[in-house]
Amino acid sequence: MQLSRRQIIAYIAVAVLVVAVGVRYLVLPRQAGPSDAQAVILAPVASPPAPAGETAASPTASQLPDVVVYVCGAVRSPGVVRLPHGARVTDALEVAGGPTAKAELAAVNLAAPVTDGQQIVVPERGAAVAAAPASGGTAGSSTSGGGLGATPAGGLININSASVEELDALDGVGPSTAQKIVDYRTTNGGFKTVDEIKNVPGIGDAKFAAMKDSITV
Repeated sequence: MQLSRRQIIAYIAVAVLVVAVGVRYLVLPRQAGPSDAQAVILAPVASPPAPAGETAASPTASQLPDVVVYVCGAVRSPGVVRLPHGARVTDALEVAGGPTAKAELAAVNLAAPVTDGQQIVVPERGAAVAAAPASGGTAGSSTSGGGLGATPAGGLININSASVEELDALDGVGPSTAQKIVDYRTTNGGFKTVDEIKNVPGIGDAKFAAMKDSITV
């Protein structure tokens, strides 16, 4: 069958169209679609700065070091005790077994906060609190813990609570030796007996013999 010129041109046009469509979809790369979504990375949120005039939070009481104090006098278990920072005198007495039946608690500030190295003396009821003498002599001073004088009834000097000035008044004791007595009792938790004072550098048998009738613990 012979094709007419018009039919041949039509077939050629159709063939060219088919080839063009095939090249469009099969040969040429497809148009890039929308780009893949990018991952979103969030930066860590920084703590807001403290307002002007304010400082960083202070450490809590549990983060502060413990304090060590010496409790003596009318308590059931006198000695050196360890307490958490911020403790008060009443806490120290509780750790030391509590006050005895003869304790004069009115002479002790139970609400006072304790400090490291402090000595807390609990007196017995009826014990005399030293006062300034009418003339001459050395006035009794109060201790840091209980507010008691170091000179009990009878005029004896309590070497566990006397001040440097009071110790200096003892026979054979000068300011330097008085300070050594205070340093010794602070380091060793006080004197258990009056004889123990001979362990203080500078106090031998002769000095002890001169002062032994004037001291007590």
